[in-house]
Amino acid sequence: VSHGRKDSESEKTRSAKKNISDFLHRDSPQNKNDLQFPEFICVCSQVLLQVEIYEIEGNIFRIKINEAAPLRARYEVPDVLIKEPTTQRLSVSQKEAGILVLTSVNKDYTLQVTANPFQVELHSKGETVLSMNSNGLLYFEHLQPPPSDRKSTEKQEDLGLWQEKFGSFLDFKAHGPSSVGVDFSLHGFDHVYGIPQHAESLLLKNTSDGDAYRLYNLDIFGHKIHEKIGIYGSVPLLLAHKPNRTSGIFWLNSSETLVDINTKAVSGSAADTAKQRAVPLTDVRWMSESGIIDVFLLMGPTAFDIFKQFAQLTGTQALPPLFSLGYHQCRWNYEDEQDVKAVDAGFDEHDIPYDVIWLDIEHTDGKRYFTWDKKKFQNPKRMQELLRKKKRKLVVIVDPHIKVDPMYALYSQGKDKGYFVKDRNGQDFEGICWPGSSCYLDFTNPEVRKWYADQFAFKTYKGSTNILFVWNDMNEPSVFKGAELTMQKDAVHYKNWEHRELHNLYGFYQQMATAEGLIKRSSGKERPFVLTRSFFAGSQKYGAVWTGDNTAEWGYLKISIPMLLTISLAGISFCGADVGGFIGDPEPELLVRWYQAGAYQPFFRGHSNMESKRREPWLFGEKNTQIIREAIRERYVLLPYLYTLFYRAHTVAEPVMRPLWVEFPGKLETFGVENEYMLGKQVWVGEQYSPAIWYDFRTFIRMEDPGTLKIPVTLDNIPVFQRGGTVIPLKTTAGKSTEWMIDVSYELHVALDTEARAIGELYLDDGHSFQYLHKKQFLYRKFTFHKNILSSR
Repeated sequence: VSHGRKDSESEKTRSAKKNISDFLHRDSPQNKNDLQFPEFICVCSQVLLQVEIYEIEGNIFRIKINEAAPLRARYEVPDVLIKEPTTQRLSVSQKEAGILVLTSVNKDYTLQVTANPFQVELHSKGETVLSMNSNGLLYFEHLQPPPSDRKSTEKQEDLGLWQEKFGSFLDFKAHGPSSVGVDFSLHGFDHVYGIPQHAESLLLKNTSDGDAYRLYNLDIFGHKIHEKIGIYGSVPLLLAHKPNRTSGIFWLNSSETLVDINTKAVSGSAADTAKQRAVPLTDVRWMSESGIIDVFLLMGPTAFDIFKQFAQLTGTQALPPLFSLGYHQCRWNYEDEQDVKAVDAGFDEHDIPYDVIWLDIEHTDGKRYFTWDKKKFQNPKRMQELLRKKKRKLVVIVDPHIKVDPMYALYSQGKDKGYFVKDRNGQDFEGICWPGSSCYLDFTNPEVRKWYADQFAFKTYKGSTNILFVWNDMNEPSVFKGAELTMQKDAVHYKNWEHRELHNLYGFYQQMATAEGLIKRSSGKERPFVLTRSFFAGSQKYGAVWTGDNTAEWGYLKISIPMLLTISLAGISFCGADVGGFIGDPEPELLVRWYQAGAYQPFFRGHSNMESKRREPWLFGEKNTQIIREAIRERYVLLPYLYTLFYRAHTVAEPVMRPLWVEFPGKLETFGVENEYMLGKQVWVGEQYSPAIWYDFRTFIRMEDPGTLKIPVTLDNIPVFQRGGTVIPLKTTAGKSTEWMIDVSYELHVALDTEARAIGELYLDDGHSFQYLHKKQFLYRKFTFHKNILSSR
């Protein structure tokens, strides 16, 4: 595919979509002759393609399309699926010339496969749920011999696709253009969600008149709001919802991907054939620069079924250590050991709980990761011991770029072992990042990941202790002065795969290696905590993500909610946004509001840029300090409930933070709500919509009026409600950190429904080890209130 990039960033996005659209409008691949399923010919090339269709247990179907005999292997995404899925045998219920009808094991679904033109229709109980290639936009750019091997009579017009110039960069395609794409039609659906990460609304927009959604992990400082350009992470999972069904499409491809969405109404037959009714239809077109077509159709039929199906493929959210659900204090940068000590003391002086203080890149010796600045951090172990006595933790940054310095052990070892990504000429790829000239570890190589994991051993990582945890930043990967500030697509990885094939996986692999390193240093006993900026499908298995370099403006606080809801829908429950905004200086009211919002979101970290004024929670006057203190304390009191939600996310893939429509799937008025949300099933954070019985979380006053409520709000609080019919476990008071609260007693808030009943759960373990898994050392209680009796089992 010709991506036709320009120098200007706004033009890049437009041109990527336009050029992919141009070639997709060539002849659609419909064979003019009789076909023998499952192979068909692409007419523009006469290359044989092979289709594979599988049923996977749990209402999942997988469709793979590849060249029957490619010149070389095409990239198939490894390591994202937790295992090769268990398949079930589809039965052939009808076979005639060019048409095959397949029936699922449970007889609930049929797939009608047509050879000419190629199309797959998926039916459930007589209803068409989804069709593939119904618009004939399937495209598969077959691998070709390089231009020098072509016959002299070959047309020259396509030879430019083997190399593209944009600005001063030349992208040399060693194996030629190899893009793929196809369309899906979602019948009866006009609400679609997912495909993070974008600074966009929860409900995905119609792109027919503008830019497609782009999935391409990029370091974008101060990303703009309401743009479809890809930012730090990519999860190619799209959900479609209507009152009686939720469906999903998981497009397993790690190269640059565009997603075009077109929602419209089509005429459909009513029960009375004399009448016609408008039926919504959403066309979703996926286009990727390379790889194969490997797509999973998740048939639900509920949203919670979709979450389980996606987790069955890519894994559930790792159960985080309890401390990581507390409040985190970060800044680029806390200057030295004295600064760390003073900030830590400030929290105690102002009676504000917190669990973790963070160190950004300036804590290192000249941006050499796994080292300490010898003047500013002369005794990092002593600093950590002081934090340990306060029952707190430290997180340090470890980026993927390695300073080119023969005296730096990590660089010299990596170079000697051949562990860096190569350029197209076989030399170590060098780019500019924070340390200056840098090489980039090839985390796609399992040997590199194992070696990298070993770097976290206490004897290797001098000055580290078991209260030190890790933050992976800049791992899109970020390359200053690179095309779009990232690695060139013709860089070469393990097994000679070009970077273009796996770009969106790079950060996923670094977080994987880091998490394994933290587990390994404890001999497999302790849970890791790793925050990553770049992510992909399956990143939930390794830790947390955040929304990147946001700005201290009201619009960024507002957009953070749909961004986090979208990430949560894509399987990553442990997500958050920098409280206060990373860039700039928030006005006091904005900072207060952001703390109140962050206290009810999964990952809760205050963070700011080095250019921003200091903004520890006590620097904005006593009144604001008091409100922030109360918000953070509310978070700590809520931890038993939040930890139980994470256990549910870990075991049954229920998102911790979820849109209202997930809990109220039949209520159309919830489908577009993005400024309020549910925390689990029991807590609603919002001020307007109320499709159930609710009690004010703080005053216990019952909201008498069902339906839509307008709740008056003061600066002192944000509206939070407990659902009638639920029991929420809480701590009776907040402590200095989570570890200070181990012996603090619990309380249960019992909110009755119309029948004076309520149920709830509490999950408890030691909060840090894998004993819950290996030795079943945990407590899991169900509470029931019925006939004025509270029981626990």
